[in-house]
Amino acid sequence: MEKERRVGTVSRGIRCPIIREGDDLAKIVADSVIEAAEYEGFSLRDRDVISITESIVARAQGNYASVDDIAEDVKAKLGGGTVGVIFPILSRNRFAICLRGIAKGAKKIVLMLSYPSDEVGNELVSLDKVDAAGVNPYSDVLSLEKYRELFGENKHEFTGVDYVEYYGNLIKEMGAEVEIVFANQAKAILDYTDTVLNCDIHTRARTKRILKAAGAKTVVGIDEILTSPVNGSGYNEKYGLLGSNKSTEDKIKLFPRECKGLVLEIQKQVLERTGAHVEVMVYGDGAFKDPQGKIWELADPVVSPAFTDGLIGTPNELKLKYLADNDYKDLSGEALKQAISESIKKKDGNLVGNMASQGTTPRQLTDLIGSLCDLTSGSGDKGTPVVLVQGYFDNYTN
Repeated sequence: MEKERRVGTVSRGIRCPIIREGDDLAKIVADSVIEAAEYEGFSLRDRDVISITESIVARAQGNYASVDDIAEDVKAKLGGGTVGVIFPILSRNRFAICLRGIAKGAKKIVLMLSYPSDEVGNELVSLDKVDAAGVNPYSDVLSLEKYRELFGENKHEFTGVDYVEYYGNLIKEMGAEVEIVFANQAKAILDYTDTVLNCDIHTRARTKRILKAAGAKTVVGIDEILTSPVNGSGYNEKYGLLGSNKSTEDKIKLFPRECKGLVLEIQKQVLERTGAHVEVMVYGDGAFKDPQGKIWELADPVVSPAFTDGLIGTPNELKLKYLADNDYKDLSGEALKQAISESIKKKDGNLVGNMASQGTTPRQLTDLIGSLCDLTSGSGDKGTPVVLVQGYFDNYTN
């Protein structure tokens, strides 16, 4: 009789060499995972998930661009005059270099910040302060002077940066004039300029629709800047500057370009070398909210830009505690175990609306696994840009 497994899902950070442009990433990832398995004494199984952080994919692709490349594209697409830059997130890593390029490609920037926080939860000012000032963030438009009068200087809790001052100075340093306003209605920018670059991530389609309907002359999303190379730069045909990160003081690393071929190649190499049919995905930011800083992690356009087909869909799970407390409340021990095992074996392909599945998270598999991987690899010096998740698709009966 086969011994019963005592462990469910395991997430392992896999150490890899430092990746450089032009490296054969598929081979490096397959080698690293297979060597880790041999060294640590575990074996690869069907439906294990190999996840690769987006940054090493972009590095291998050489997907970089400079402030000058951004400036040239912004000037070409928005005319080089006065540009309304609206709803950017507050981030030195994510947006500051983009803003330097945008400012270099314009004569004047009207910077419109959402308040009390940006789209991913970085606070400009606390909701309590907004309430105390009697301000309605949904309708009220504040000038920089009004903002300072009401709220003074507000440094970010984690970074210690006053982003209003920081972004204003950045724009001036690049030789552009700057005017800063605070509003949450996209069309408020049209009182200042009819040429708009919208920098929001997850709400970008709605923002563009609202601005066009309100009569904006030119509306370009930050996802439409660097969609093709400028002077041989990197680019991202689908997301433009979205998902980019600071690389050096005047260079960004873009979100990886089309990489479905990469995940399929890794899947193929692992199958040929181990016989295991693994799933493979590329992941960026996880999607979860921090209760302390209120920051919703996901500053990338998606958690996973590429994944093998076995990762399409959402979990199809029953809530064990619901079955134990309701359907089988009179059973215990082996009888309870058997009854629950039978329910799991009989569950159909779609549990939507079934009470026994309530409380199971109806999120995309790639968002759940990507979040697990982001937490496993961390964002600092762990040196594990590949994560192996085993047993994710197991259930109580396996």
